[in-house]
Amino acid sequence: MQQRIQIPEKLRPLITQKKRFKVCYGGRGGAKSVTIAAWLSLLAMDGHLIGCFREYQNSISESVYSLILSQIEKYKLPGFSIGKAEINHVNGGGFRFKGLSRSIESVKSMHGFKYFWLEEGQFISAESLKILTPTLREEESELWISANALSSADPFSQRFIVPHLKALETEGVFEDDLHTIVKINYSDNPWFPSALEQERKHDRESLSRAMYDHIWEGAFNDSVDDSIIKTEWFDSAIDAHIKLGVKPTGAAVVAHDPSDLGTDDKGLIYRYGILIKEAVSRSFGDVNQGADWAIDFAIENRADLFVWDVDGMGIGLKRQVADALRFKKIDYKMFSGASAPDDADRQYESVLHYQKQKTNGEAFRNKRAQYYWLLRDRFYATWLAIDKKQYIDPDRLISISSDIKDLRLLRSEVCRIPRRYNSIGKIQIMSKAEMAKIKIQSPNLADSLMMSLMTPDLKDNYDERDLTPQLEEEMSYGY
Repeated sequence: MQQRIQIPEKLRPLITQKKRFKVCYGGRGGAKSVTIAAWLSLLAMDGHLIGCFREYQNSISESVYSLILSQIEKYKLPGFSIGKAEINHVNGGGFRFKGLSRSIESVKSMHGFKYFWLEEGQFISAESLKILTPTLREEESELWISANALSSADPFSQRFIVPHLKALETEGVFEDDLHTIVKINYSDNPWFPSALEQERKHDRESLSRAMYDHIWEGAFNDSVDDSIIKTEWFDSAIDAHIKLGVKPTGAAVVAHDPSDLGTDDKGLIYRYGILIKEAVSRSFGDVNQGADWAIDFAIENRADLFVWDVDGMGIGLKRQVADALRFKKIDYKMFSGASAPDDADRQYESVLHYQKQKTNGEAFRNKRAQYYWLLRDRFYATWLAIDKKQYIDPDRLISISSDIKDLRLLRSEVCRIPRRYNSIGKIQIMSKAEMAKIKIQSPNLADSLMMSLMTPDLKDNYDERDLTPQLEEEMSYGY
């Protein structure tokens, strides 16, 4: 293959490795479709037949026919003959075009095709996906998919994105023996046109942040009613301490959301004063191994407080935590979100002022709602300070370090926590089980962040009972 084409560096894994499924998705301007069209044109020159599909295609004008033609002309690729509904090459290769929704059964007869390309893969139905993938049977055959994800619940997202979301949000690439999946946006495209840049800037100013992120950043366009923390609030909080010239001081807290073996990850947040210094999501090990990892992190970072969730798998960790932190000068607390709010009789003070002042017990259904609302207040206060230039007491802010590796995953979880309304008018947050029913993944990092707002008690870190064995040992040696 002597011809040369332009390919964004981020898409290089798609052409350098043999994988059954090659998927690129993301926002507008990422050069997804033009890259695939150019590369597959080179493969057609090598004699390969390529099936090009969309879920909905009523005519050839709705296919990728014109896009492929534009790349053939751009790179002056020789040997192609252009028909009204197909493209052929003198070496025997070429392109055929079909709409899946009306002719999915006809795809089964496409023998001899080594490559399929599904454009706008976000629209494929479960039925089409079920028939399309096993039809491609040639040795080392490949299914290429280009898409801009819609909902996290659609068939494309469920098959190719959601199971690998952590890697895609943190690294931008997921690879295993079967897949190469790349998330690519305009910022990864060195040839992003100036005309689209003007449009992007306009959308950045005029669209909601959620819609902008969907169009240009490749985010899911999920409808989450009553999400309590807006994406623009979260974005204002990134490095807020630097933007406002505030030096973080206060307690160091490590919060841990445990999980056992399975699909649910373990979450960890490290907070120092108003600054969130680290957010880590891990999938390894059982619940005890995960607790060891989180406790070791707390010890290594000299935390003042270690807190963990006890409403699920963490209920049996108290002895393990107590033994590990004995003599470490680290306080520890168990967090039960289902329990009553802390300081139930104290007046709740919020930057989102109520018309009528309420106590914590009157305002919140439980402790989980109380601490998520405290988190909401901090994000909102930070947005007021950064975007609206209002003076806010620095101790009421929150700052998210831009150095956090799992920052995008944290943002995704925090901004998709819905409020649940109840018959008595108290603030309540949707449970993990309820969120799972509407296809929202378990918010392990968000829950850890919420729990990290707990503070150590103002007391000596040593428990007198914990000191007894040490004192007895010291006395026996004559100290």
